[in-house]
Amino acid sequence: MRFLMIAGFAESLIAFRGPLMAALQEKGLEMHVAAPELLAGHPIRAELESRGVIVHHFPLERTGKNPLADARTLFALHRLMRRIRPDCAMSYTIKPVIYGMLAAWLARVPRRFALITGLGYAFRENKGRNGLRNVAQQLYALALSRAHTTFFQNPDDEALFRRSEILPPDRRSCIVNGSGVDVASFRVAPLPDDGPRFLLIARLLGDKGVREYAEAARRVRARSAGARFCLVGWIDNSPDAITQQELDAWVADGTVDFLGRLSDVRPAIAGCNVFVLPSYGEGTPHSVLEAMAMGRPIITTDAPGCRETVVDGDNGRLVPVKSVDALEQAMMQLIGDWEQVVRMGRRSRQIAESKYDVRKINAAMLREMGLG
Repeated sequence: MRFLMIAGFAESLIAFRGPLMAALQEKGLEMHVAAPELLAGHPIRAELESRGVIVHHFPLERTGKNPLADARTLFALHRLMRRIRPDCAMSYTIKPVIYGMLAAWLARVPRRFALITGLGYAFRENKGRNGLRNVAQQLYALALSRAHTTFFQNPDDEALFRRSEILPPDRRSCIVNGSGVDVASFRVAPLPDDGPRFLLIARLLGDKGVREYAEAARRVRARSAGARFCLVGWIDNSPDAITQQELDAWVADGTVDFLGRLSDVRPAIAGCNVFVLPSYGEGTPHSVLEAMAMGRPIITTDAPGCRETVVDGDNGRLVPVKSVDALEQAMMQLIGDWEQVVRMGRRSRQIAESKYDVRKINAAMLREMGLG
């Protein structure tokens, strides 16, 4: 059997889907992947091929609104599927889901699966985005009516898709606990005890709460001079991206220590004692799961996907979306209570092992796909 996985980010295939691909290969499936950027000589392509994965490139403008470019994506995926004849196709992130599922239906792929890893820019509450959201909903509905099963990473997203009739009543859906985390690779690291050390890992987007993090950092540093705030990530080409000027200003005045884009985030997590993600909403935030597995308390928002990772007061703090005041208060509470930091970090690891172990999540997905 041939399994084709379609992604919008080449890097995500290794960072987020590597264990799932390995699980599929262990079942004897011939593993194919398709993503933009995966031309000859790309390091991700070489890494995938070293794992026995067959790699394909297709054109995709992730944030573009050009219908001709999107049509080229659809036709390219259709030609690919007609050529390799997969038995199963799975796609994730908005455009790969839409055009991947349509192409798989047109190519008569026997088993078609969509994975909703978050709602993205078009679905955030903003009056200026209503037109974009309506188009996204219509395209999603068209595509998901062709999927045999749609996987969601939190119940809020599934409820929204059902309520908005984006997911037809006769289509199957399944909730999984995010992409999971390899708890054997992300091991508990000792908490630094040389002062408050906060960390945010994310694409540098407004919807990730990066601006709120920077402003809370500025306020907390004024009250606790020894506090440090690290930021890991990169500036995306999204309309919602943080500007280079904003980032440069935060670094110049000492608000944040910018560590750039890291291929291995474990040293950065080991260097913090509290992990922060003030996102406006996620599927299930992978960076939070990694920090939990390494024994870090979490401050995140009471938003879809994020709220599932934290029991407020148990392994971290939940704060309202966009509330710098609440974020500052949560940070100051943990600065003032080291025993609470230690206890919450211990609970994060326990939750990661019991709920978010990638092996358990992949086993559940394979069963739902009829491959278990």
